Amino acid sequence: MKRAKKKVAKKAAKPAAKKVVKAKALKKTAKKAAAVKKPAVNKGSGRANADGTVTWNFKLLSHHMLDGFGGMGEGMSLQIAPDGRRVMWLAHESAPKNFTAVDVSDPRKPKVICQTDLPTSHMRSNSLETCGNIMAVAYQTQKKGQQPAGMELFDISNPEKPRSISFYDCSGEHSRGVHQLWFCDGEYVHMASSSPDFVPSHPHDDQFYRIIDVRNPSKPEEVGRWHMPGTKQGDNAPPPPRHPLDKGYRAHNCNVYPQRPDRCYLAYIDGGMHVLDISDKSHPKRISSWTNSPPYTGFMHTVVPLFDRGLMLVTDESTENNAKDWPKLVWILDARDETNLVPIATCPLPDHKPYAARGRFGAHNIHENVPLPTCWQNDQVVLGTFFNGGLRAFDIANPYQPKEIGTFVPPAPPGAPTGTIQLNDVFVDEREIVYTVDRHIGGLYCLEMDF
Repeated sequence: MKRAKKKVAKKAAKPAAKKVVKAKALKKTAKKAAAVKKPAVNKGSGRANADGTVTWNFKLLSHHMLDGFGGMGEGMSLQIAPDGRRVMWLAHESAPKNFTAVDVSDPRKPKVICQTDLPTSHMRSNSLETCGNIMAVAYQTQKKGQQPAGMELFDISNPEKPRSISFYDCSGEHSRGVHQLWFCDGEYVHMASSSPDFVPSHPHDDQFYRIIDVRNPSKPEEVGRWHMPGTKQGDNAPPPPRHPLDKGYRAHNCNVYPQRPDRCYLAYIDGGMHVLDISDKSHPKRISSWTNSPPYTGFMHTVVPLFDRGLMLVTDESTENNAKDWPKLVWILDARDETNLVPIATCPLPDHKPYAARGRFGAHNIHENVPLPTCWQNDQVVLGTFFNGGLRAFDIANPYQPKEIGTFVPPAPPGAPTGTIQLNDVFVDEREIVYTVDRHIGGLYCLEMDF
C-alpha cells in the first residue's frame, strides 16, 4: 500500500490530473512490464495457494461479499465525494438490489455505505457511470413491454442518500429499456437502448445507439440515434443473417473519449463493431466496421481505442456455460487508418478445457481507460475479466506479441451456483488499485498490481 499511497499524495498535489499518460510514464510502465517477476504460482500446472487462490503479480488487499448481495454487473465507477472519501459505485447483475456504494478510501478495509433496492423483480441495473456528483443508472427489464425501463439520474453528493433527479423512460411494446451506458463528460449519456418507437426487424435486435443530452439533468432529451442498417422494420437494407447462437444485432458498449469527441466506438454484439462520426450528434454516421463473426460466434462487447498508438482493443463476451462458445478473446486491431481496421493479434489464454466443466470461460470486459481523473490511464497493459478464468493482465508493448503478465483466480465463494468464480468486470483507479467483481455472489475484490 505504500506505493499506492504515495501515488495518491502526488495526485492530490495536482487536482487537474492528467487524463492521458505521458510518454515518459508509458515508457516506465513498459519497462516494468518487461521486467516482470517470476510467477508466484506455476500457472501452467494450475496450482493454487493454500486458500485456493491462484495469483501471479496481483496481491489481494481485501474481499467484501457486499452484505450478502454480491452478484455484480458491469457498472463500476469511482467518485471522489465532497468530503474527500473515495466511493466505488457498483451495479448489480439482477434484482433485488439496484446499486451499492462502497467506501474504498482504504482498499484494505472497504465499507458498504449505501445499498438500494429495485422497485420490481423483473428488472436489472447492469450498468452505471458517475461524473462528479451525478450518477446515471441503466434499467433493463426481462421482457419487452415491462416497466420501469430506461435511465435514472441521481445526485450522489451525499453517498449515503442518493437522490433521484430524473427518470428517462425508454419503455414500450418492443422495448426492454437500457442495457449499457457511458457518461463521462457531464453533458451526454451514450447508451445501448430500446425506445417506444423502434420496431426491430427481428425480436433479438431491439437495442440500438442513442445519445441523450443531460446538461439539464432534470430534463434529459434525446439528440441523436443510430442503428445497424437492416435491424429496424422499414429499413432499405435487408435484415442481417442470423448467427447460430443468435444473441442479436444490437448495441452494447458505446465509448466516447475526449481525444476524439466526434467519434463513438460502438460494439454491436452479433453485428461486430462500428466507428461512428458523431460530430453532428443529431445524425451519427458510420465510418467503418469490423467483425470476426462468422467464423466466430458473435457477441462483440467492448471497444477501447489507444489513440497514441493507433490501436484498438476489442473484446468478445463469453455467454455460454462450459465453453460452448469458445473462443472468446481480446483482439488487438491496427487502427492507424480508421476506415480500414486490421486485426493483428489476440491476448493469449490458457487451454480452455480445464475451465470448460463449470460456468463461463472467456473474455468479457476490460479496463476501459474511462476519461475521468479517478481512472488509471494506460496503453501498454490490458486488464480483463474472463469469468471462471478470473482476472488477467497482458503486456501489449509489442502489439503483435501480447504476453500475459498477471493472473488472479479466487476460489468459488460459498453458494456459487456454478461452483466457480465468475469475474465479470474490472476497474483500476489512478492509485493503481484494481477492483474486480463476481457475477453471481462473490462481491468485490480489491487488489494491487505487481508489474
